Amino acid sequence: MHSHSRRFYANQSRTILLALLLDRLLGDPPSRFHPVAWIGQWIGLIRRRAPRSSDFRRFVYGTVTIGGSALTLGWGMYRLRQFVPQTAWSWLVDAGLLSLFLSLRGLLQAGTAVADPLTAGDLPAARQQLSWHLVSRDTSTLDESQIAAATIESLAENTSDSVVAPIFWYAVAGLPGALVYRFLNTADAMLGYRDPEREWLGKAAARLDDVANLIPARLTALCMILSAPWLGSRIEDGYRIWRRDAGATASPNAGHPMSAAAGVLGVELEKVDHYRLGAGQPKPAARDIQRSQRLVVVSVLIALAFFLTGRKVIGDS
Repeated sequence: MHSHSRRFYANQSRTILLALLLDRLLGDPPSRFHPVAWIGQWIGLIRRRAPRSSDFRRFVYGTVTIGGSALTLGWGMYRLRQFVPQTAWSWLVDAGLLSLFLSLRGLLQAGTAVADPLTAGDLPAARQQLSWHLVSRDTSTLDESQIAAATIESLAENTSDSVVAPIFWYAVAGLPGALVYRFLNTADAMLGYRDPEREWLGKAAARLDDVANLIPARLTALCMILSAPWLGSRIEDGYRIWRRDAGATASPNAGHPMSAAAGVLGVELEKVDHYRLGAGQPKPAARDIQRSQRLVVVSVLIALAFFLTGRKVIGDS
């Protein structure tokens, strides 16, 4: 049993490492081959077929369809893993599948897509790239510092959503856990808005995503704070802003990595009429987006060290 346990956790560690490497080198496949794109199509169908007669019916429909879909996906992946013959090299297949639920390369590329025109002074192009790749808010009136702030906020939040959280749930529950997490996160991204159409339809998706991100968001914030020395900052500065401002956002999770990033980078991140993180610090500029990309990479490496160390300790116990 001890030998089997050690081998299991060693394979999990290899899977996580290779999955990150594959994502970093290859990025996302075309949408027609990408399971997250298929998930998005399914959620789009759920949205189109939602009842329109009452908020209560939309809430029940959203709860049943999103909850049922999550359970079906998790059960389906679990059963598939049981049917597929397990060999000494099965972890390679797992790594290929797990890499599809990660998006480190895509996240960094999205940051560059905004930073390059912003550095060149092309605000219209920077606004366009920001709305295409990172945020759903109206970007048409944002100035340079607001574009930079929105980009840094999104990079920080998505470090958790797109990298740390899928790895965390893989470590907890294998590929079924990573798949269910990605489904819930995508459902929240598509339905979790407080507009008349989606507020009650997406209520279950938003709450389930909140629960799924409770630990990963705080772990990401911790890793960002520990990244401070590699960014020319101090750990205590990141910790101070995180402790002060993590609860300033409407989301119970997003404020944790975003406020930690504000503290480590030494900038103020403001979404007008919503929140100010790191208030009193300098407004960010295009160069701070590049610094935030380094913060993302270092934070992911520290999180990876946590996961691999934890796997080794458990496997040896």
